[in-house]
Amino acid sequence: MIIEMKKITCFIPFGTQAETLATVLELKKSELVSNIIVVKNPEQTCSIEGVEVLDSGSMTSGKFVQQMASRSNTSYTLIYTRQSSLQLGQLALERFVQIADDTQSGMVYSNYLAVKNGKVENQPVIDYQEGSLRDDFNFGSVMLYRTEILKKAAEGISAEFAFAGLYALRLGVSQYAELFRIPEYLYTEHESDLRKSGEKIFDYVDPKNRAVQIEMEEACTKHLKNVGAYLEPVFTPIQFDEQDFEVEASVIIPVRNRVRTIEDAIKSVLSQKTNFKFNLIIADNFSNDGTSEIIQKYAATDGRLIHVIPDRTDLGIGGCWNLAVSHPKCGKFAIQLDSDDLYLDETTVQQVVDAFYAQNCAMVVGTYQMVNFALEEIPPGIIDHKEWTPENGRNNALRINGLGAPRAFYTPVLRRIPVPNVNYGEDYALGLAISRRYQIGRIYNPIYLCRRWDDNSDASLSIEVMNGHNLYKDRIRTIELKARKNLGK
Repeated sequence: MIIEMKKITCFIPFGTQAETLATVLELKKSELVSNIIVVKNPEQTCSIEGVEVLDSGSMTSGKFVQQMASRSNTSYTLIYTRQSSLQLGQLALERFVQIADDTQSGMVYSNYLAVKNGKVENQPVIDYQEGSLRDDFNFGSVMLYRTEILKKAAEGISAEFAFAGLYALRLGVSQYAELFRIPEYLYTEHESDLRKSGEKIFDYVDPKNRAVQIEMEEACTKHLKNVGAYLEPVFTPIQFDEQDFEVEASVIIPVRNRVRTIEDAIKSVLSQKTNFKFNLIIADNFSNDGTSEIIQKYAATDGRLIHVIPDRTDLGIGGCWNLAVSHPKCGKFAIQLDSDDLYLDETTVQQVVDAFYAQNCAMVVGTYQMVNFALEEIPPGIIDHKEWTPENGRNNALRINGLGAPRAFYTPVLRRIPVPNVNYGEDYALGLAISRRYQIGRIYNPIYLCRRWDDNSDASLSIEVMNGHNLYKDRIRTIELKARKNLGK
């Protein structure tokens, strides 16, 4: 096939006739655009002159990716993923091509502007790295691929994918060349999802999206095998008698200024019914809103509550965990409870400890129920993280953005793997590191109430803070990916 140099084939989804036409006219302003292909469902009618039509249905399908690879005969292939009209910045396509040429990248993407409720807002995106394996990575809606690399990657993508086609494509491209971010605002799109950040973060585990998750896992697992980071389901066994402990389990609560919720959390723990001794260690990170006084009130009447105040002022949530776990009264198993959450009932601690022995694991992750401040269930309801399986959970963990709750750890293992001293992602980093060698057990029935309210740390975050969080978790994944590759050397 003869490749037409320095030209672009554009693939855009069909929305309304007017919006699709607006995007077509916008793209045609650039002499770089060779042809425009509108992707639609067979039942839709597209009557726009000067474009080709492709009845592929969804642009996320493997079928579309393969058809796109066969139809593009230019140096570059542009994908626009929104149905609303696209507005390009000054010489935007020329800039895309220039950067792609200069860097020899497999795909380039850029910051963008978003129109929300009639207001234009900056939408910076983050750099792609080796560990950017989550399927919800935000590239924006405009991506420019080098066609020869796109074609190579498309060869390995299943035509049976209904949802994971574009995800598998960028994973495949990343095996051949870099995915490069242009730190400039090169286009404007219209944003229809106006929910707060805290309302979006559970989308990927919504039970309605189970079929999507299965496909994404398949694509990610294949990628890990291709890059030498896949781990077979072979685990280091746990010897539960390697140390002596005063109590069988400790519930760990790191807290700072949660006067409205800490008493509920304390009561939730102290009401637990078990056939073993347990205690509650609260790492109180210099609360000054009355939280400390509530903790002390309960500690004065119940010897199971150990109130720990750090001797240093630079601790995040992870640092408070290290402080609590290193305490001499910490039990054999350390069980998490966030200061604004509760256990579902009085059996949670017993169920967690039983799971350690039954599944011979170094970590246990439970199932939680989403509730509001009044403890009424809210969407998406019960989050069971069924994407975590004994056979492939630790591979799939590199794709998802969290491991579930509550999290519990075999203390000797936890003491050997320090928790990162940060306020976000410390639990995810810990779970990935543990899963590299040890089995992580699961409880699939709800045992935890995850309470969402306006004072949650992730209730309403700015784009800059969200980007910082995502960049950190991607870096954690990069570290873990490199470590897993090195296991085979």
